[in-house]
Amino acid sequence: MNVLILGGTAEARALAAVLAEDPRLHVVSSLAGRVTNPRLPVGEVREGGFGGAGGLADWLLAHRIDAVIDATHPFAARMTASAAEAVRLARPGPGVPLLILRRPGWTEGPGDDWRRTASLAAAAELLPALGRRVFLTTGRRSLPVFAPLDGLWFLARSVDPPEPPFPANLEVLLSRGPFTPDGELALLRGHRIDVVVTKDSGGAMTTAKLVAARELGLPVVMVERPPAPPRVPSVRTVAEAVAWLGAHAG
Repeated sequence: MNVLILGGTAEARALAAVLAEDPRLHVVSSLAGRVTNPRLPVGEVREGGFGGAGGLADWLLAHRIDAVIDATHPFAARMTASAAEAVRLARPGPGVPLLILRRPGWTEGPGDDWRRTASLAAAAELLPALGRRVFLTTGRRSLPVFAPLDGLWFLARSVDPPEPPFPANLEVLLSRGPFTPDGELALLRGHRIDVVVTKDSGGAMTTAKLVAARELGLPVVMVERPPAPPRVPSVRTVAEAVAWLGAHAG
């Protein structure tokens, strides 16, 4: 059985490691190639885009893919939409089986001060009323949304350096998780942060910033996830994804 994992996340790497132990399966993990020196999964890896849904459909046909598991980032909406369209194009009628693997989002708890927004643009609109010094953890590609906010100072954390346009008052911190609550507390205090902006990515690797914001009583602007394509099954854990694949493998 030929399986394509659309990856780049910790869940995708964990899934590839489990599936590599199954001799019935030939697994290829696909990485978009947007991050320098990505963490590579076990097994065969393909890097780079497919050229949209049509290109992905052609690739699925050429490599006789029997199932696709989309374990991309919860905010990789374009890739997820392309996958849903590609599996339909590759096999008219039932389509190539497709599963979305998404870790759960974060849940607000006692002491948290979260402002949920539907988009990055909506998050930018909230900032002037919340503080002057902003910690952005929304990824380097989001910075153009905040570029017009000249009156604010930003600390942006990303794996790779951003490209303009970005805010005039910007300091960039190049770093990769996981992070610790003590480290995040020191970071927020040292930069005199007033407000934290993040996406509801979920997972343990970057949750420490939320713990630190809670302890300091800082507001958090939380950008909600884009909706998943309709009629595509979704699971939250690697074990559930393995069970789904096992059912399709017979």
